[in-house]
Amino acid sequence: MVAMGWQIRICVCVLVYLLYTVCVACILVVKTDIKVNTPMGQLFVFELQREIFQNDFEPFLHHYAGKVYNDPMLFKCNKQAFPDLPGWLRFTQRHPYDNGFLYGTPLVQEKTIIEITVINKRSYDTFRDRLIIRIDPPEKRLPYQAEFFIPLREIEKVLPSAVQEEIRQDLKRIWKTDQLTFVNITSALDRGGRVPLPLAGHFEGVYVKVGSDQRFSECLLRLQTAEHKRQCEAGGRVPGNCAVCSYPSNCVTWCNSTLIDVSSPVAFSPAPTMGPGILDAEGVYDPPESPPPRDFLPDYIVTVIVPLVLAIILCLLLSYIMCCRREGVEKRDSKTPDIQLYHHHTIHGNTTELRSMAAGRGVPPPLSTRSMFNARTGETAPPFQTDSPSIPLILAQQEINTDTLPRN
Repeated sequence: MVAMGWQIRICVCVLVYLLYTVCVACILVVKTDIKVNTPMGQLFVFELQREIFQNDFEPFLHHYAGKVYNDPMLFKCNKQAFPDLPGWLRFTQRHPYDNGFLYGTPLVQEKTIIEITVINKRSYDTFRDRLIIRIDPPEKRLPYQAEFFIPLREIEKVLPSAVQEEIRQDLKRIWKTDQLTFVNITSALDRGGRVPLPLAGHFEGVYVKVGSDQRFSECLLRLQTAEHKRQCEAGGRVPGNCAVCSYPSNCVTWCNSTLIDVSSPVAFSPAPTMGPGILDAEGVYDPPESPPPRDFLPDYIVTVIVPLVLAIILCLLLSYIMCCRREGVEKRDSKTPDIQLYHHHTIHGNTTELRSMAAGRGVPPPLSTRSMFNARTGETAPPFQTDSPSIPLILAQQEINTDTLPRN
């Protein structure tokens, strides 16, 4: 009985382990590549939704704990084995809390693999995915195309399908046809526009190009008239039923709108005829054995002799200014006043005397420090008859409280 109980326990443990392995494998299953098809010559838009990648980051919490985070995410996209996206494809994401958009118009039928790297800014987890874009041949020809400028929009606000449908409905009423296809959407910044101020009511502006197999309406043909150009120069707007917009943010600036008619083929100039690639025989070409001689004397004169001569002239001029333009001591003293010379010599004499005193401290005090010393004659006045061993230089020092100022 004991052995049978242990066997049952072992079987239960094995079943639990297998069940746990299967659950983990189901949770951590590797996602397959994202595959999309798009026709050539038409607008391609792929939205990178944060909610989908949030489920990939937190599968266990989402399915079992019922806890879902709203993490900021940063998308980085590049072509496989390349550091950047292909030339026809662009990526935009305004803020980590916004979805990202890949958009563009393919012009070549090919297969493009885009690597998507998602960075969770909260947990700093990284997730990688691949987007395979297969570009098919064009579904239909769009010989009539028109490009409109919407000034009150930004690129990431126009790329969602709901906003595109709103713009399409307005353009359908202007074009008077239901067969409209988006050809391209471009930000005004990519056309050389200025970056708007980060304030409410300032937008980048968006260029929207649509195409159709139907001819232009009368409203659109008015864009090519001279009257329309005069109205634009005068700052006017296109009147009548052409200015149609269900939402004010989708209104079109008509002066920046253009029509493109590619219904008639463009005549190209004929290509140049290719020859056989062999020159006509005109004798044997004998290449020279050595290059022709070249005279380097002018180069040597310009690069060596001329700078050397200029340096010598500058040195001579500096030497003349420094040496030959000196006045001399006698000429300088003759132009200097006597009192200034006396002060100058007195300063020099006192300086020499102080330096000699600093060399030996046992010398008698200098004459300049004695009382009533005459600097011109060197004589000293007889001392006063007083018992004090020192005579004050200022008589006011005899009595401290004596006021020597004149009084009325």
